[in-house]
Amino acid sequence: MASAPNATNLPLFYNDLMPLNSQDHVTYKTRSTDTAPWLVGAHAVPLTAEEFIHAGRHYPIVFAAADQPVPLALMGLNEGVNMFVDEAGRLLDLNVYVPAYARRYPFMLAKLQPDSEELSLCFDPTSDLVGEMDEGNALFEDGQPSEQTKGMLEFCRNFEEAGMRTQQFVDELNKHNLLMDGEVSIQHQGFEQPFIYRGFKMVDQEKLRDLRGDVLRSMNQNGMLALIFAHLFSLDLISGLFARQAQAGKGPVELLGLQPDKA
Repeated sequence: MASAPNATNLPLFYNDLMPLNSQDHVTYKTRSTDTAPWLVGAHAVPLTAEEFIHAGRHYPIVFAAADQPVPLALMGLNEGVNMFVDEAGRLLDLNVYVPAYARRYPFMLAKLQPDSEELSLCFDPTSDLVGEMDEGNALFEDGQPSEQTKGMLEFCRNFEEAGMRTQQFVDELNKHNLLMDGEVSIQHQGFEQPFIYRGFKMVDQEKLRDLRGDVLRSMNQNGMLALIFAHLFSLDLISGLFARQAQAGKGPVELLGLQPDKA
């Protein structure tokens, strides 16, 4: 999940990336916030596999429809809709789990050179959470990384390691051909035809049941099976998320300007 600074296609949430260094940023500070404006309008946020158990209690977990599928927490069912934050990016429920991908912003580990495997701590210079400010926690003390910086570096390292384990998990799902194109049908009151959601991948339960016993035993022993079930159980949350969107006037009916059928 690492990226190269100033890449054309920057990671989700990031407008730019700049390597943190003690020469240029010796007086920089970082501050905490109770709002996450970068989450506003973000309907799907990347997850690591080890977050499935916690995230699956709050969000449907699906896989991106891509050559290298990435697990995603669905915070909304339509582009530009996030049902878990208000217009300022403040959590509507403080007990909701926030994915690590969102919590690390505006920092991340990135490759300074595309042909190098070395990762450096970078930040988004367009964020108002980092910079020369009166209040906040210093990023450097006596020219050396502060405890705050060391803590963020450790958090980002743990995230990258979790990302690698997540890729191994997805590779194993692909190895056994367990991912299929997903489709969810939701019937909305007043509409004769159901709303169909596609464009994601999910675990094929039939193929899961047909796996050889030794494969299933191995998946149970290494923890994969628990993650698969957390994903499958979380899909039941899709209908509730649809209902929340509809109640808030952010459902597909309003977004698409559709009219219900007259009885």
